[in-house]
Amino acid sequence: MVQTPTKPVTLAEFLELPETKPASEYVDGAVIQKPMPQGKHSILQRDLCFALTVAFKPTRLAQAIPELRCTFGDRSIVPDIVVFQESKIPRDANGEVSNTFDLAPDWTIFFQKRYANEILSPGQSSTKVTQNILHCLAHGTVMGWLIDPEEQLILVYDEQRSVQVFEASETVLPVPEFAAGLALTLGEVFGWLTA
Repeated sequence: MVQTPTKPVTLAEFLELPETKPASEYVDGAVIQKPMPQGKHSILQRDLCFALTVAFKPTRLAQAIPELRCTFGDRSIVPDIVVFQESKIPRDANGEVSNTFDLAPDWTIFFQKRYANEILSPGQSSTKVTQNILHCLAHGTVMGWLIDPEEQLILVYDEQRSVQVFEASETVLPVPEFAAGLALTLGEVFGWLTA
């Protein structure tokens, strides 16, 4: 849902607004509320975040974080999952993880959201989600995934902003170089929907 304030809102003003549920994002001067995730999205988000956490935890190489607000490049977005290399995670004076992430993630993951009759929700068209992925890549993200649970495919965007489509169940999905030890197949990811 696009929220139309009575006057244009700056990024600084947006960041002072109370949080909404689901989260609102600031994109191209507009405040856009994300749609509420539904079953397939929620299961895949939970299980992918868990699989990434299990893979990264022993080496403390990176952290996978769901629904984290990232503000950079005059946007404030909330990807479904972000992955930050441990060395890039902002810390406060006590050495704890900061509440504010004013930088692009190393790896960003979005889910294509479809609802009744396969109609995309307002503010979450393929174009809008792709624009967010490309924005991340333009600001230092090394890889972006767009997962489509209904079509059971994953689009992978690299640093050069080229895209590959993965549909075969046995395909080992590409991951950023820092996560080279991670081997997930498309079949494993979508298999979580029947587990």
